[in-house]
Amino acid sequence: MIKTKKHGVIMEPTDREFESRGVLNPGCYQDGDDIHMFYRAVRWGNRSSIGYAKLDGPMDVSYRMNKPFMTPQYKYERYGLEDPRIVNIEGTFYMTYVAYDGRDALTAYATGKHITRLRKRGLLTPTMSYTEAEKWMRYSRLKDKYHWFASYYRDILYEGVKLRDKDVILFPRKIGGKFVMFHRIVPDMQLVSFHSFSDLNNDFWIKHLKNLSRSVVIEPRFWYETRNVGGGCPPVETKKGWLVIYHGVQDSNEGKTYHAGAVLLSKHSPRKVIGHLKNPLFSPSEDWELEGTVDDVVFPTGTAIFGKRLYIYYGAADKRIAVASVNMSSLVDELLENGPRDGNFGSD
Repeated sequence: MIKTKKHGVIMEPTDREFESRGVLNPGCYQDGDDIHMFYRAVRWGNRSSIGYAKLDGPMDVSYRMNKPFMTPQYKYERYGLEDPRIVNIEGTFYMTYVAYDGRDALTAYATGKHITRLRKRGLLTPTMSYTEAEKWMRYSRLKDKYHWFASYYRDILYEGVKLRDKDVILFPRKIGGKFVMFHRIVPDMQLVSFHSFSDLNNDFWIKHLKNLSRSVVIEPRFWYETRNVGGGCPPVETKKGWLVIYHGVQDSNEGKTYHAGAVLLSKHSPRKVIGHLKNPLFSPSEDWELEGTVDDVVFPTGTAIFGKRLYIYYGAADKRIAVASVNMSSLVDELLENGPRDGNFGSD
């Protein structure tokens, strides 16, 4: 099994009001030796904004804004902006983030030519209720767990709860002339491609939901992801395929545990999984991962490459930001050893 080195916590909450309760789940963009880090900052009342910091090298925080980088402006995000991810595609930065209005969690995005000057562009994901979404999803051959989760959210939240389509992550370049994007309707991770963001209208999502089973790329297969899987870091392009670090949730009578997992996707056909780790890349084991706002959580959301190592930035127990690293070529090789012979990995 590949060995991952944990380097510890690099950012903690401060006495500044906007980040006094937690800093977590950072989106990262690497520019040479610099890392631009956008993170979820939580204040009292579980209200979130997006903070900004800059790293010199993989772990040295050289600058940290003393106020939020991005704050709620619209009704659909009035309770918080959460879990940003960021990529640069053809000279434009694209940030995706969860927009929370106090009841519903949807995904929105912002863009800009300069990384610290981003303009909000609105919602990306469907705005329909689970009840309506299930109507379209029944056209597709889906496992029962999709409908179990729909009932679960209606029961614990409210009857008209909107479809929770989170963990939206763009690939860092177009493939076949199209944007490619992960999204997550539990319990699996799905993939969509499109020419323009204006394509992502209600008709697009209805058609997608009718064929949802064909869009599934990553689904729970091993012991550490028995409940569901979800998005993590933007895919990293390697010579042998797209390396995807994601999170898997293990369900037990003692509660949920969030692990970091890894898959390798075909470089030219990213719907095809060519490697999937049988065991977590890393799991909660340190004090800062075992105890926090939510215990037993490692939640990877950003990466950077220094030398031969892939640095993985993650939320630890929903309270702090920590970093781990792994030899990237060794990880890719191990993923290829856990290839198609282990099961059905889809088709091109």
